[in-house]
Amino acid sequence: MLETIIMALLPIVVTLLLGLLAGWRHDFTQDQASILNRMVMGYALPMLLFAGILGTPLAEVLKNVQVFLWLAVGMAGGFILVFLISRFVCGSDVRLAALRGLAIAGPAVPFVGTPVLGLLFPVEADLSVAAGSILLNLVQVPLALVFLVGSAQSASDGQKKSAARIVAASIVNAVRQPVVWAPVLAFTLLLLGLDMPKVLKGSFLLLGQATGGVALFAVGAVLYAQKVSVSLPVVVNVIAKNIVLPGMTLLAMIWLAVPGTERGLVAVTLAIPTASIAVIFAVEYGTGQQEMASTLFWSTILSVLTMGGFIWLT
Repeated sequence: MLETIIMALLPIVVTLLLGLLAGWRHDFTQDQASILNRMVMGYALPMLLFAGILGTPLAEVLKNVQVFLWLAVGMAGGFILVFLISRFVCGSDVRLAALRGLAIAGPAVPFVGTPVLGLLFPVEADLSVAAGSILLNLVQVPLALVFLVGSAQSASDGQKKSAARIVAASIVNAVRQPVVWAPVLAFTLLLLGLDMPKVLKGSFLLLGQATGGVALFAVGAVLYAQKVSVSLPVVVNVIAKNIVLPGMTLLAMIWLAVPGTERGLVAVTLAIPTASIAVIFAVEYGTGQQEMASTLFWSTILSVLTMGGFIWLT
């Protein structure tokens, strides 16, 4: 068990440290790291997901439908719950509450999920990464944008954007992203009885297998450039993200007698640290920049311990 945990998490530590070293040496700036992220999200990850899903037997995909449902409970339900608590219990403004919902309920599945889940769950990993990516882009991001830009004025016509227009524009933009349509296309082809030709699989995986390493390296470079602090909101965010949300979901699955493999896959996926989109939105809309950057930093660093704990538990 200890060897499995070390094998799953040590690559994260080493690659993040290399990214931090590159930032410290000024070999990579934050802008250059964002270019690496764009390559991962636009090319490497979509190719990996497409080949992984299309190469998975249809029966295995259908057997893991409840993984998608439980991830939806944790990510969509978690976002709404965190937003309501932050807004009406803690008295935060709407934008900061939305960012906290995204930071706590939005795991960096495309970046950290590939190396960790791929080792622990070789068959189901691509399905979980695809489900998490779709939920992040089609559900969480549109919800966050409703609150982040709902009161902002349109630069083109000077009129306030309606919530419906914001959601529609965000969903259209998400659907255009390869990380969303590639797994959907692969699943559609799988339902039609097609599979990935062996002669093509290697072509997709050559770049696709670089996803985890390149993404984590870029995150390390970005983290070096951020101003990190420790405050009560940051501590609460990190505990909620790394322990409370995946822990509550795991307890609910145990109570409802969800099979062990599915429990472990969902719990470890939700325990993945905060997605960088929370920091990107914080900078773009001028709200909670330091809190979001610090949450991302500590969530990522401490995830080695907390994810190890959930791997051990499940």
